[in-house]
Amino acid sequence: MTFLNSTFAHPGWLLALALPLVAAVAYWISTKQRKQRAIAFGNFTIVGSLGNKSSARLRHVVAISALLSLVLVIISLAGPISETKVARNRATVMLVVDVSLSMSATDVAPDRITAAKEAGQEFVENLPDDLNIGLVTFSGRARTAVSPTTNHDTVNRALQAAELDQATATGDAIAAALDAITQFSDSVQGGGEGSPPATIVLLSDGKQTVPQELDDPRGAYTAAAEAAKAGVPVNTISFGTAQGAITVQGELIPVPNDDDSLREIARRTKGEFFSAGSLEQLRDAYGSLEDDIGYELKRAENPRPYLIAAFAMLLVTVGSLLVTNRRIPQ
Repeated sequence: MTFLNSTFAHPGWLLALALPLVAAVAYWISTKQRKQRAIAFGNFTIVGSLGNKSSARLRHVVAISALLSLVLVIISLAGPISETKVARNRATVMLVVDVSLSMSATDVAPDRITAAKEAGQEFVENLPDDLNIGLVTFSGRARTAVSPTTNHDTVNRALQAAELDQATATGDAIAAALDAITQFSDSVQGGGEGSPPATIVLLSDGKQTVPQELDDPRGAYTAAAEAAKAGVPVNTISFGTAQGAITVQGELIPVPNDDDSLREIARRTKGEFFSAGSLEQLRDAYGSLEDDIGYELKRAENPRPYLIAAFAMLLVTVGSLLVTNRRIPQ
């Protein structure tokens, strides 16, 4: 049940909020009646006491804090539900990084590959410690540098050691990541919880060149179809700018980033697509993925804040009673 934009596990307890309301009305009526009786019987000592502003304030503080404490206890008994961000410790992430020669372009300072390694390392370090991470690097062929592991330092060392080479086999890279996920899932299924959820994060700066066609049996779209069938989203990051270029044997060759195919890969696998033209934009893309991949929101009863507030109100009540240091006149 939702009440005042909050959800409760045991909403029936909210009916008990009528009790402090009735008590508040009774207190107000009692205060009025006591003053009227004192005037009627000529007890001006009590009238003076009732009229004393300091004394009246303390009585009101006692009553209000006691009633608020009761309200907060009732709300806590109703089981307020909150969302808490918790780590996905069972998830598997395959980081797939393009190390083709075009990644040496300097349109992203200091160059694409250096920026990619820096942001990739931060991404790995920011994920939960118990999350399994693997690494695939690819140029003209794909290489599984690290199978899924909780040893994130191993992943980062392999990423920093990656070297550039010719060509871009995007389809092979996705297929290699899927194979690594499948092998890892098969090895942990005996734990009784089934296969851990898995996702692929693919960073590339250019078009697939091996093979030429995206729909080829080794192509990126074919691999994306396999990922979709396996229920593994491929989150893609197109890295670089349209002005990117590299020099090969003295010739300047344009290497613009390719948004279209990477966007389509993400769409076909129900992943997310990002375009990053700078190190900061790449960090932002990874940061968004960190929340989606590494953490989840769990709903659970959380009465603690209300109980703490109720205890604080109870302390105010007791403190106010001690300050008065006398009985409230009857």
